[in-house]
Amino acid sequence: MTRRGPGGPDGFLVVDKEAGWTSHDVVGRTRRVLGTRKVGHSGTLDPPATGVLVLGVGRATRLLRFITDLPKTYVATVVLGAETTTLDAEGTVTATHDMAGVTLDDVRRAAAAFVGDILQIPPMVSAVKIDGRRLHELAREGKEVERAPRPVSVYSIAVEPTNDPATFLLDVRCGSGTYVRSLAADIGAALGGGAHVGMLRRTAIGSFTEDQAQPVDDPVLLSLTEGLRDQLSVRAVDEIALAVRHGKVLERAAFGLDGDSVAGPWAVIGADGELLAVYEAHKGDTVKPAVVVAPAST
Repeated sequence: MTRRGPGGPDGFLVVDKEAGWTSHDVVGRTRRVLGTRKVGHSGTLDPPATGVLVLGVGRATRLLRFITDLPKTYVATVVLGAETTTLDAEGTVTATHDMAGVTLDDVRRAAAAFVGDILQIPPMVSAVKIDGRRLHELAREGKEVERAPRPVSVYSIAVEPTNDPATFLLDVRCGSGTYVRSLAADIGAALGGGAHVGMLRRTAIGSFTEDQAQPVDDPVLLSLTEGLRDQLSVRAVDEIALAVRHGKVLERAAFGLDGDSVAGPWAVIGADGELLAVYEAHKGDTVKPAVVVAPAST
């Protein structure tokens, strides 16, 4: 079910990551299964978390940044009353709070305050680099460093009850770089106590949902075109397609775009449905290639 180009298989994989695996573990296993070193992922999913991880294989590794920028959807449980070193259930409890009186409406009101463009401090167990070191590496050494708040976007947070009165289910849709475990901790603090994440699962990256996700040992590759289905797309045929294959800067009009159209990026599709390149806005009324994936010789 894989597509193999001249240098090996090409395409995207939507994997359902198991708990306990790092994203790098998934990449390594996929390399062995497909017999190629050209595998990368579109964004780290922490080892305790499960769910959707999009991988790029072969030429698709050059396109992963367009997947990384897509909105993400998570389901998680927020457990009130205990703060932990890792902001999740795997960490050591650092503080406890009596939050027995907190209601569902209280949690919903607190969560609503974190919807929108907010500033968020990356957790010490994240993959963010400071002075060349990843925070989770420093955390394993027992070190904690000052982290500057980073802008993130949270599009929606839905809160539902569970059978445990101290545990609530969150459904979060957010932009790239948002830490759900930090959201849980911040919600707990906003309620006058503390909280941590219990279960965390990513259910979607853009239009790639958990229903499409495959086990890592049973990979089914999507084409380069299908992998960029969430991007705006334009068609290129004949001499325009040839110019795209050679990575030329073109007038917007070559793709049927006017001067008032959005800034892109655009997936440029050939007459046969093949992905030729991804173009982005350039100077004036021109567009330029961000990535060219089709060979120039055909």
